[in-house]
Amino acid sequence: MTKQAEFRRAPRIASLEISEIAQLSERAAALRAAGRDVVALSTGEPDFPTPGHVIEAAHAAAVAGQTRYPATMGTPALRNAIAAMNAVTQDSVIVSTGAKQVIANAMLASLDTADEVVIPAPFWTSYADIVRMAGGTPVFVQCPMDQDFKITPHDLEAAITPATRWLMLNAPSNPSGMIYSAEEQKALAQVLARHPHVLVMVDEIYEHLSYAPYSSFKAAAPELAGRILIVNGVSKAYSMTGWRIGWGIGPEGLIKAMGVVQGQITSGACSIAQAAALAAITGPQDLLAERRDILKARRNKVVTALNDMPGIRCPVPDGAFYAFPEISGAIAAGGFASDADLCTALLDRAGVAIVPGRAFGLSGHARLSFAYAVADLDTGLARMAQFFAEC
Repeated sequence: MTKQAEFRRAPRIASLEISEIAQLSERAAALRAAGRDVVALSTGEPDFPTPGHVIEAAHAAAVAGQTRYPATMGTPALRNAIAAMNAVTQDSVIVSTGAKQVIANAMLASLDTADEVVIPAPFWTSYADIVRMAGGTPVFVQCPMDQDFKITPHDLEAAITPATRWLMLNAPSNPSGMIYSAEEQKALAQVLARHPHVLVMVDEIYEHLSYAPYSSFKAAAPELAGRILIVNGVSKAYSMTGWRIGWGIGPEGLIKAMGVVQGQITSGACSIAQAAALAAITGPQDLLAERRDILKARRNKVVTALNDMPGIRCPVPDGAFYAFPEISGAIAAGGFASDADLCTALLDRAGVAIVPGRAFGLSGHARLSFAYAVADLDTGLARMAQFFAEC
């Protein structure tokens, strides 16, 4: 029998793995399949349905024959609608297969092997791996709970070097839910003004899920408009995670380069999904406030319950649909070696899946999503309370 050659990964992905969030979700699903009663509070996916008029628009587009290759940069109708919403031209907009592809396009189009990307921690897990995949080096800046999980101007100044190519920001944040005020953004912009070689990626995918006053970085720092890439999409606010539509808004040169990358990977995003996204952003918007109010009530329930548990301290998130409690007291009380060990024990003993803070670059914390039905939240929180009481 011929022996198969051992597969060797390319060096640029040698250290990369499936995200810890996905691994936990898959393990929870496997336990369910084996007959275990598991409550998964680990995934960032709203439980609301995609709006009916959006589904109808997708069906109408399919019936009308909008099923051929779309333009690489996005359909003109969707690009124009996004451009109009953001007071830019169509040439400043690219539509991609999800916001994650927008970020990957930008990093692949701009990074060289000597380039650095400043990433405040905690951060969404994919940021660092996308940077590494594109050949860059992530530079992590720890932003603990006592500074509201936000990077300060002093810390940003200290992190920037001649090799810095990007600063990555995310607000409202995954995992912490924090929002930078306009004043905080202006203070960061003052630092960036002294370093014109640094571009700024601002992930605003949770823009419409803000429970506190929200200001776009571009609005707070218009003088940096030529260096800012805004990332957004329909997945979170409109419950369209499976439709895979995101977009980038930025300088025309950068957007054109991102289109070159996209043209060699996926070409244009799904034509039917783009028609659905167009209906989402141009149709009735009242559902955004309705769903935000529902999520805010769930947030209050979750934060109150967590703060009643021994060894847990949970700040109130300003946006998104995650709580990011500090759990070091519970780790110590239970004799666990790390936040990951605690989360593993919570899943094994109590049947509740949450994500350890180390997955987001800040150990001693855990993330749980409150974008789940109230019944699931109640069950999960009750099990967590009992687990921590017994630690």
